[in-house]
Amino acid sequence: MTSPVDGSRPFGAHLRMSWWKALLVIIVPSLGMVVLQVVLYQLVGVVEGSDDPLAATFTPLKFLAVNVSVGAAGALAIGLLVWLAKVPWRRLISAPRAFDPRRLTEYLLGAALLVGAGIGVVALVAPDAPGWTAFGVSATTIVMLILILLTTPLQAAGEELMFRGAVLPAAASWVRPVRPALAVGLMVASLAFAVMHGSTDPWLFGYYAVFGLCTGLMAIISRGIEAPVAFHVANNVVATTVNTLMADGEAFPLDRSTDTGDASLLILAAVNVGMVVLVWLRERRRRTRKAA
Repeated sequence: MTSPVDGSRPFGAHLRMSWWKALLVIIVPSLGMVVLQVVLYQLVGVVEGSDDPLAATFTPLKFLAVNVSVGAAGALAIGLLVWLAKVPWRRLISAPRAFDPRRLTEYLLGAALLVGAGIGVVALVAPDAPGWTAFGVSATTIVMLILILLTTPLQAAGEELMFRGAVLPAAASWVRPVRPALAVGLMVASLAFAVMHGSTDPWLFGYYAVFGLCTGLMAIISRGIEAPVAFHVANNVVATTVNTLMADGEAFPLDRSTDTGDASLLILAAVNVGMVVLVWLRERRRRTRKAA
């Protein structure tokens, strides 16, 4: 029986599976996330007495609902791929090497510095772009900050498990030559990631596609998802913390409709590219040191 994992191929193009199984892995977790999120939003609406539970304002309970639904979808994607393709779950985290906590820590620190610098540049050159109002701390702010620290890493890791751990190699399995396989996997995972963020604004959609492409490249270069998870966690924690503190003590809005994005997103896109360069340099140094 042929092994579902090909250790001679790079991470991202290392799986063998039937085309229809790959399609299920791409579609089912995303649909599950949407359904669960809508259900949780409705429950939050009942608890909060809201007439519009799907409104863009991020109350603490709605924020928690999003993070729970995304984290659950990531676990579903990995579990579904393990079950359908008989792939050891560890090979969806890193391959052919083992999971490396040190990589995760190093990249988390580097990503936090890059993201913080990027947000700082946006604040200087386009202070109106993020939709900030004023610095303020209230009970809502404190609750949000606690939820950010406790649940945002789970949400970010869930997206990476789903799109870089599962969707990327599943889509790449449709093509056998390595480079075309990686190109297909990156394209499908990046577009799926952008679509699932539900933005009709071309700037925002493009930024999410770039984010998905860059985190996919990080996974391929480093042969695992430690780097993209670290970047995603740092990005979401830092950005959401700043948005919360600059909402004047209120719940901040998350509007992804048309005309909500602008050219300032190019600065944040540059941060994504900078992280890819950082991962490439760090991994090249590792390989050189190992060879020596």
